Amino acid sequence: MNIENTKAQMKKGVLEFCILSVLSSGDQYPSEIIEKLKDAKLIVVEGTLYPLLMRLKNDGLLSYRWEESLSGPPRKYYKLTPVGKQYLKELKTSWNELVEAVNKTIEKK
Repeated sequence: MNIENTKAQMKKGVLEFCILSVLSSGDQYPSEIIEKLKDAKLIVVEGTLYPLLMRLKNDGLLSYRWEESLSGPPRKYYKLTPVGKQYLKELKTSWNELVEAVNKTIEKK
């Protein structure tokens, strides 16, 4: 069994939650999202992030706006929609319940 594969699958499972959480602090450019995830030790590349952002947008959880850039082409900034904010709230509840259940399972008696 490859532990690195298992760890990667665990991270992939919570990536959507982490992206939505990053966006809860305000509009973000994809490079900013990647940087914040890297700071949290969740290494994400653009090839992973962009399709996920598009899916979240298509699901109505995100919207975006274009903003002119002084150093290149216009940038797309993503933000949570009201539906996305509610979804994130529900994810946080589910996450806390899952963490509690896992901790109870792995605690030593």
